[in-house]
Amino acid sequence: HVQLVESGGGSVQAGGSLKLSCAMSGFTGIPLCMAWFRQAPRSERERVAVISKISLSTYASSVQGRFTISTDASRDTLYLQMNNLKPEDTGMYYCAAVQPQLGTPGGVCATLQSSGVDYWGQGTQVTVS
Repeated sequence: HVQLVESGGGSVQAGGSLKLSCAMSGFTGIPLCMAWFRQAPRSERERVAVISKISLSTYASSVQGRFTISTDASRDTLYLQMNNLKPEDTGMYYCAAVQPQLGTPGGVCATLQSSGVDYWGQGTQVTVS
């Protein structure tokens, strides 16, 4: 069965960096979209960054230029490099994936919302002070 397991969260001072990892297993093919979402207390879950199976990435405007989403060559691990962290980046970060599908993603990944995600990790906490 599909599993997404995040790691790498923690506490950091403003201006610092963290790198999140998500080990992905159980897929029969490359996920159509792989993404990081985050949820702050009393806020809705928001998409931070997404990368498609053809390696096109899209970022939320609030993290553009500071965060980088990537995968390893085998697409078994999803990463989120976070630099110049700000207190407003604090939240629970979730790894997410859309099940493998034939064909190219089109605009599916760039417009991915929570409701379109098929698989979620358990989350890893990031706290910036």
